[in-house]
Amino acid sequence: MSNEIFLNIHSVIPFSKINGPGNRMVIFFQGCNKNCPDCFNPDTHPFDILNLYSPKDIFKKYLANGIDGITVSGGEPFLQHKGLFELLKAARETYGLSTIVYTGFTYKELEERPDYLSCLRFIDVLVDGRYEESKKEKTLLARGSTNQRFYFFSNLYTEADFYMIGKVEFIIGKNGIVTKTGFSNMRASG
Repeated sequence: MSNEIFLNIHSVIPFSKINGPGNRMVIFFQGCNKNCPDCFNPDTHPFDILNLYSPKDIFKKYLANGIDGITVSGGEPFLQHKGLFELLKAARETYGLSTIVYTGFTYKELEERPDYLSCLRFIDVLVDGRYEESKKEKTLLARGSTNQRFYFFSNLYTEADFYMIGKVEFIIGKNGIVTKTGFSNMRASG
């Protein structure tokens, strides 16, 4: 019997320039119980099994040349803390990548859970807190709302590195499928 841990993943963007500093692979976890009104990623909330990957599978399938690090978002990554730990550890130790994690938990809430805290050892930057529409981030800072805080656990980045070139990025895949990512709900008007 294998001890390999599998993650329930909503989707992976192999190359993004607005989900953190540099060129990043973005991994969206599936499943969230926060129910933040007007969340950017509501499709990641159900706990349905979508795509099961081991951390090794994710890197094998999606890691592209020129990637500086991974950004983990959701859904809620800490609800799959064992897999999150293995993913972050592999990113750092096997691939030499920086790690950024967005969570709906506050840092204080994470501190109350030793099983969640183990992940912090492999996180360079944690962005915490639920999305609050009334506090929507109006600058190009890479967060959804101003209540969300940055925690720098290494000296790789500063808050200034999180001012992005835009709020939304559209990626056209080889298959012609357009993926939207970023920190804003762009809605068509009319």
